[in-house]
Amino acid sequence: MRNRYVDLLRAAAIVRVVVYHTTHWAFLTIAFPAMTVMFALAGSLMAASMDSHGVSAVWRRVRRLLPALWVLAAVFVPAMLLTGLPVSWRLLYWVVPLFDPPANQWGALALSAIWYLRDYLWFVLLSPLALPLFRRFPVPTLLAPYLLLVCTEIGVLPGHPVLKDVGLYFGAWLLGFAHHDGMLRRLSRRALVSCVGVLAVAGAAWFLTHPGPRGYDLNDIRIGNALWSAAFVIALLGFAPATTAWLERRAGLLRAVTVLNSRALTIYLWHMPIVIAVTVVFSLGLSARLAAVTLLVAVAVALFGWVEDVSARRRPVLLPGRRRVREPQTARSVMSPLPVSRSSRNSPVGELVTPSVFSPDPVRASIR
Repeated sequence: MRNRYVDLLRAAAIVRVVVYHTTHWAFLTIAFPAMTVMFALAGSLMAASMDSHGVSAVWRRVRRLLPALWVLAAVFVPAMLLTGLPVSWRLLYWVVPLFDPPANQWGALALSAIWYLRDYLWFVLLSPLALPLFRRFPVPTLLAPYLLLVCTEIGVLPGHPVLKDVGLYFGAWLLGFAHHDGMLRRLSRRALVSCVGVLAVAGAAWFLTHPGPRGYDLNDIRIGNALWSAAFVIALLGFAPATTAWLERRAGLLRAVTVLNSRALTIYLWHMPIVIAVTVVFSLGLSARLAAVTLLVAVAVALFGWVEDVSARRRPVLLPGRRRVREPQTARSVMSPLPVSRSSRNSPVGELVTPSVFSPDPVRASIR
């Protein structure tokens, strides 16, 4: 069964990312640290996939990740080559982004969100080692990324972008492991509240006393970001509701959540070029800019979203989430001859106990 609460959080996170990049509202990074939440949810789903499929889960995740990137590269890499990007072997990073793929000046800005795929790929590759290590030594394993972050921030270790992001976000990935394994759910309410409170206070104290070039934008304050975001993730996952029946009763909201989850990677990859294009080409107020970005992202989803269906081995559709309509049961199928016991022939309800000729609809595969 799908975890609709996880779907709701991922949908909220992807909307927050688009709104932040369109408005540059720094307070959104504090109100909802979306990237950390996305990594935590991905970690939880990765643990579930590894429990079901073993190490082959790595290939399953990579298979879902890369085709959407290749479509983006097929559009932008030729355009960058025509506008001054030199040809080099580093172009191979547009095929497998283990490190930042090359870009020219305008491409570096429009495609700046590629770092998320780079980190996601590394975290997937680390998971076969990290998951058993986490289950054997949960606390030391969980603390290791945060110690790595401190070491890179104070200069003890080199500040390579991948190393710094492992320190910042891999802890959230491990918190996703804890969520999948039920460790957060088994903690007492008092322990959860204490943990969230200590991390939140420490994170707030750090970012309030160490503002970055954009003020209190957590993207510029990595230690404060890590502490505050860990508190946020533990609160969201540790106090997860027991049921999402309220969401199931709201068909419109449920459809929106389904679409956002099924097209999350497409939205993420294409929204930043669209934001840059709208900002440069048009002189619009904030509301009009948000509306334009939303409309153009919807166009990108319609044009390229099917790639996510293909990479997940689903039937490509223009808009996911449409309810399946069962064919009406015919009289012939209801009255088809079935073996009936002698006693049931004499029973006035004997014909009413035949099994249904329809099997339940298959549960849709998880996005990530």
